Order: sequence, then C-alpha cells, then structure tokens
Amino acid sequence: MKLSDFDFDLPNSLIAQYPSEKRTDSRLLVVQDDFINATFSQLGEFLKPKDLLILNDTKVIPARLFGRKESGGKVEILVERLINEFQALVMIKASRAPKIGSYIMLESDKQVQVIDKVSGLFKLSFGSNSILTLLNEIGHVPLPPYINRIDGKEDLIRYQTVYAKNDGAVAAPTAGLHFDEPLLSNLNSYGVDHAFVTLHVGAGTFQPVKVEDIKDHQMHSEYFEVCQETVDKIVSTKANGGRIVAVGTTAVRTLESIALQGALCSAKGDTDIFIYPGFEFCLVDAMITNFHLPKSSLLMLVSAFIGIEKMFQIYQYAIEEKYRFFSYGDAMLLEKTL
Repeated sequence: MKLSDFDFDLPNSLIAQYPSEKRTDSRLLVVQDDFINATFSQLGEFLKPKDLLILNDTKVIPARLFGRKESGGKVEILVERLINEFQALVMIKASRAPKIGSYIMLESDKQVQVIDKVSGLFKLSFGSNSILTLLNEIGHVPLPPYINRIDGKEDLIRYQTVYAKNDGAVAAPTAGLHFDEPLLSNLNSYGVDHAFVTLHVGAGTFQPVKVEDIKDHQMHSEYFEVCQETVDKIVSTKANGGRIVAVGTTAVRTLESIALQGALCSAKGDTDIFIYPGFEFCLVDAMITNFHLPKSSLLMLVSAFIGIEKMFQIYQYAIEEKYRFFSYGDAMLLEKTL
C-alpha cells in the first residue's frame, strides 16, 4: 500500500485557525448510508442507549519554549516527553543544532542543559526547576504547525478538553474538544455512559508518513494508561449489546493496543501501534474524529476503519460542504464497516 494512496488536495481556507465560538457549535458529519449534516450538540441523536464513549483525559502542557544558545542564536524548544520531574526529551529548532553539554537560556533567567540526543530528540536537564512548574510559568500552548498564528489566552482553554486531567500531552486529542459538561451530562441521562483512558499525544502525531511503502513506517511511541474501571465498563457494555464509541484516534489506538495484549485488563506503558488498512479492530465499534492531514497515519487509521474508498467519498463531500479541517475544525461520526 503506497503513501500516494492517501493524498488529497485541501484548500487552505478550510484549515481552521480558531475554534468555534462554543465547543458544541462545531459541525458534525454523520456517516451512515447517507451523509447527514448536523452540529455536535446533536450528537445524542445518533448514539444509542447502552453506548459507551471512551474519552482520552490527557492534559496538554504548555510545551513550547523560546530561548537563546550561549552563542546568542535563537532556539525554539518543543517538549515531546517528560522523563521525570527535571528531565525531558524535546525537539529543538535552531539555525544549528546545540552541542551536547551546552546551555540554552530561557525567559525569566531560567536555563536548561543539553545532555544527550536520543532517537532524533534532545535530552534536556532543567536542573532544579520542575519542568511543569517552569512550563506553566513561561511555556506557550503548542499549537499545531498548520495554525498560522501565535498562541493566545483563548488557546489555554480551548486547546484542552473539559475533562483533561493527566499532564503529559503536547497535542490535544482533538475529537474531545467538541464536548462540554452539559453535553456529557445530557448523554449520560440518555443512557450513553463514558469512561476514560490516557494517551499522552506526542508531536509526532503531526509528522507525515515519509516512506512510500507505508508498512515501512515506524510510529512514534506514546505513553498510555487504561484503568480497571474502564475495562469493566467496556466488558459490561459489550455484554449488554452496547457499542464502544472511541472519541478520537488516540482513544482508538489505546483501546486496540490493550486488545492486542490478549486478555482484556488494566494496562499502562508505551504503544507504537500503527493502524492502516487490513487491521482487524477488536474493541472499537464507532468513532468520533476530526478531519485529518493528507498522507498522515491518522488518515490511514480512518481508512482502516471504514475503507479507503469510503474515506475519500467522505473527504470529498466535506470539502464540497466546506467543513473545517484539522485540530480546531469539525468532526465526523463513523461506524465500523470493515
């Protein structure tokens, strides 16, 4: 299967630069026998009592930092993964890569030291500074590269799900951005329960697949956790004839990762699962997801779920109907067909 099989043309005007005024104001494309245009506030009309929503409760950290090398050159740092309270793996953008052992000067007279390079990422020591404390003081919201503006105060709230709990993501699980507390409450009263998993989304989620044979692509690794309460709800939902509705590709990848372990039980660790056409889904029956980048692993996951031909039909329709794309864009509800 070739990378070019997953390419399409998207007008730049459809790439959302700002969120909708209200979370649930986003449009929702419901894919059944026909395409149904709705708003996200109408989600309950297309779910069924006994369905279980699986939400990713990771919390986006203000992971972008700006500074200067000892030589004076400008540096942009994107924290990719927290190793512990004082060390992290990061991406660094600079005219020249910093040397191991050198220091980078940040705002507020803070500094970090480059201590190693691991699999293309730099390992930084923040000294006695707690990373999360420092990020909350001088860090910036790590908006995706296709949002062509600097982050603002609104992004601190809107580039975060209302149920975000566990610090560690450098990109939002964007399908969850459309939910607010009243919608979750209304769904629950309708008989649609929800449960949580955690997957700390890495910056690699925005990296395009670069190999022509997609089977040669190596996914970035991300940390996940699934608690026993969530497992119990999944088992109960399946036994009662309900559907598992994953909110976002991160929830899909988390659920299918634990399914691959055999017996369904609580789990935590790293996953680099790569889902592309031919994958056999074990747990997920339906999914809510945004519209994704061409040639991305996320687009391949959606294609595995509903078929490549159907995926292109959906995307062509969405472009014609001027749906908003990517992180701050609109959403769709898909049912498994393969």
